[in-house]
Amino acid sequence: MRRLTPPAVSAENALDACISSIRDTDLTGRLLLVKAIVVSAERDYLRHGAGGSLHLIQGVDGVGGNVSTAEMERVYKGTFVKSKATREMYGLLKSAPENDICPLCSQRTVSQLDHYLPQSAHPALTVTPLNLVPACSECNKTKLAIQAAVAGDQTFHPYFEDADDARWLFAQVSETVPAALVFQPRPPEAWDLIKSQRITSHFKTFKLAELYASHSAVEINDIRFGLIGMSRRSTPQEISNHLHEVALSRAAAHANSWRRAAYEALAGSQWFCEGGYR
Repeated sequence: MRRLTPPAVSAENALDACISSIRDTDLTGRLLLVKAIVVSAERDYLRHGAGGSLHLIQGVDGVGGNVSTAEMERVYKGTFVKSKATREMYGLLKSAPENDICPLCSQRTVSQLDHYLPQSAHPALTVTPLNLVPACSECNKTKLAIQAAVAGDQTFHPYFEDADDARWLFAQVSETVPAALVFQPRPPEAWDLIKSQRITSHFKTFKLAELYASHSAVEINDIRFGLIGMSRRSTPQEISNHLHEVALSRAAAHANSWRRAAYEALAGSQWFCEGGYR
């Protein structure tokens, strides 16, 4: 998971831009009536987000009795995502992650925005930028409209939390043919219980163990030829040292990247360095 700078665009900015693009005067009139509710919902969201308690925001049906949940969803899909007035705003939110890497899985490419709190239960937050997290389609699809019931079940929110303030991702070598890796989160002792529970929940919700295992299998296959060549002139310890150097390079880029965990595990496996890569 990767931290993102919170968007500078406000919910009021987003709603005003949408209103300016909608031709249905009845709907725009009703959207103007609920603007204060949308702005208030953003303030509440900011307060809970900063306190790690977004799960406490209760879901509702519609906005202020004037705009339905379905109408707000259409405002998002038909206007915020597509209109000329909001295209730049949408693009800025979507392009926030470095190198367009999804901050939820730290692996795949961002393709859309995910509503951290589902729009089906929180229509007043449908176009609130703080609730719109850039994500790959797989992470968005996997999470669906799930909202945590307790603090420890929440996934990490890139705009509010830092999951890279300590090391938590590790891997183990599975001595199979071909060699494989098993990934798991190990929260540091310095983290409090809720944060530790949340990293585990995030890891499970987005199926990161399966994702990282799959990509690491490709990585092992890609380096196999090089390691076989190295084995003709190097000892298993030298192969281990080489893999450890690669791990250090990966760690310098991202402390909890799956590649860092993978190369550390491979470097520490006597079985692998003695030929398990073959």
